Parts: sequence; structure tokens; C-alpha cells
Amino acid sequence: MTQWIKQRISEFSWRKFAVSSVGLLTLMGILSFVIYEVTKISVTVEVENELTTVYTHASTVGEVLEERGIDVNVHDYIEPSENTALAEAMNIVYIPAQEVIVNVENDERTVWTIASTVQELMDELGIEVTEYDVIEPSLNENIVGNMQVNYQSAFPIILFSDGEEKEVWTTSTTVADFLERENIVLGELDRVEPSMEDVLESETEVNVVRVEKVTDVVEESVDFATVTRNDSSIERGSEKVLQSGKEGKIKKHYEVIFENDEEVSRELVKEEIVSESEDRIVAVGTKDPAPTVSRGSNVPAGEWMTFNATAYTAYCNGCSGTTYTGINLRENPDAKVIAVDPNVIPLGSRVEIDGWGTYLAADIGGAIKGKKIDIFIPDRDRVMRFGRQNVRIRIVD
Repeated sequence: MTQWIKQRISEFSWRKFAVSSVGLLTLMGILSFVIYEVTKISVTVEVENELTTVYTHASTVGEVLEERGIDVNVHDYIEPSENTALAEAMNIVYIPAQEVIVNVENDERTVWTIASTVQELMDELGIEVTEYDVIEPSLNENIVGNMQVNYQSAFPIILFSDGEEKEVWTTSTTVADFLERENIVLGELDRVEPSMEDVLESETEVNVVRVEKVTDVVEESVDFATVTRNDSSIERGSEKVLQSGKEGKIKKHYEVIFENDEEVSRELVKEEIVSESEDRIVAVGTKDPAPTVSRGSNVPAGEWMTFNATAYTAYCNGCSGTTYTGINLRENPDAKVIAVDPNVIPLGSRVEIDGWGTYLAADIGGAIKGKKIDIFIPDRDRVMRFGRQNVRIRIVD
């Protein structure tokens, strides 16, 4: 009996001890878990604008990101840096970089960026985009991996077109491309300076020349010719108009070129006769006059007398150019000759005209009668200005 009791006491003691050991281990495990959890620090992780609160035993920023399964690239943005020791309530910002192909002025390169929009990317690259520049995609487009961004900066061009001068900002490389972008259409004859293939640079002057070709028809008068015929029935020195002259008409067709509304060339391409001219026919007397008083004129030699004077040229209407005494005035324009009435001043006389000098009485005229003389002057304009005036003359010999 006593032995049985001792055995039971012994079994109870071992069971109690076993139960106490299991409880102690459990308690220690719970305590360890609690202590582990309680000793974690709290940090905030911001990934692409998304905030997450993290409790961790990590010692550095890099370890926290590794716990989050974030594979950090050398181009990524991390604040604070990866090797920064953690502290309670620390805020960690992580922005993954993206690879973007950027083509700036036809210079293509690959860049890594943390920009969220094309505008931010341009800011990162130090490129100021103006309203005239060309950029694709647009500035407010979101950045995605392997995106291609094309940028061309605009420059000023001086444009002369259709009577206007203005400054135009463009990204065109050639004159042809510039005109197309500005919706400037050239006509068949129009041209542009410089040529269409020329490369544009800042401040290049582009001149659009509008060319127009027109036909201009002008009606002009055609002078009639004067034809002289010798007539033995008319006294020498007199003449008679047998047929009045009549002007003809002719149409001239010109090809006229205008550049920017200004005439630059005119070429005669055709003539068309509207009406023929008719010659003026003049009969010139060849009949010798009745014998005249020679040297015994009624004008005393050496005595000053007043005569009425006119002037004529060798090319007056009906004039042959040769004097009554045979002097060719067209071949001798400097000859000092006057026409006289041979009944008053004998032909061949040397006559002094006050203020004009000495002249030879070598010609006659149908209207030169009495105390009249006609002075030969080779210049038609001087003849016209001379008109009719009184002069003092005397016969020298």
C-alpha cells in the first residue's frame, strides 16, 4: 500500500513538472514575440506618390526598400539615401527612374528621368520650350518607359510676301518646308528667294515674288512722209501742197512682266497695222523768176534799215535743204545764210544784221517779199523761239 502511494506521488510530480515546463516555454515565446513587435520602429514609405506606413527592424533605408521588394536602380531617386540609418517616424521617398529617348534638334540620346511629365523632363534637361517650338508628345503628357520625345526649337525668319513684311517663327529646315507650313502657294510664274532647296537659318530673309505676265496693246500714230516734186510751172522758191499728209495707225502688242505689281520688262511681240499713212506731196517750183534788179537795189548800201525777220531750218516742211543759189544747208549747218526778196536785196549780197553778224543773201522764199528776210538757223528749237521780230540790217557789199 505504502509502495503504491509513493509510486503515485512520484508520477504526479513528473506530470506537474512537465506541464510547468510547457507553459514556461509558451510564455517565453509570447514574451519574445511581444518584445520583437514592440521594438519595431515606424517609418513612412512613399512610392510614386503612394504613402505606406511600415513597421520594421531594418537598420537602413536600403534595407526597408529591400523588405518592400523594391529593386533600386542607380538612376532612381531615394530620399534619404540608401545607407541612411532609420529613425522613428522617418519619411522615405522613392521614385523609380524611367528610360526615355530624347531627340533634340536631330541629336538623339537616351536619358533616365524621374520626371512625371514631358514638361518636367524638359525642365530637367534645361530646355525652355516656347510657344513656337515643336515638341511631341505635348508638355502635359505623362512620362512612360521607352517613350520617345522629339523637340525642335523655333527661330525667326523675315518674310516678304504679298506686299507685307513680317517676322515668322519656324522650325522648318528648308524654304520649301517653310512655305508649306505657312500655307504660301506659289503660282506658275512666281518665284522665291532664296531657292526652295536652301537651308534656313535664323534671320534669313524669304522673299516671295509674285510674277504676272500680261499682254498690253497700245495704238500709236505713224507719221506721214513728205514727198517733194519739182514743178516747172511754179516759180523757183515757191511751193504748193498737192496732197495733205495723213497719219497712220498701228497697234503694238507688248508682253509685259510684273513682279509684285511693278513692271520689270516690256517686249514687243507683234505689230498690227490699223490704217496706212498717206504721204504729204509738195510741188517745189523750178521756174526761174523774172530778171531782178542786180546791185541796183532800192536799199542803199551801207545804210541801216529795219526789216521784218523770221527763221527757218534745212528740214522745214517742203524744204529741199538746198538754197536757191545751190548751197546745201544740211551738209553745211554752220552756213550764215538768209533768204531775201531779190528785188530788194540782190542775191549774193553780204548783209550785216545788227547783233547777229554778217550773212550771205543766198536764198529766196515765196513769202519773202519786200522788206522781209528769213534767217537760216540749224536748231529747230531756236527757230521756234525766234518767231517773228524786227531787225536792223545794212548791205555791206
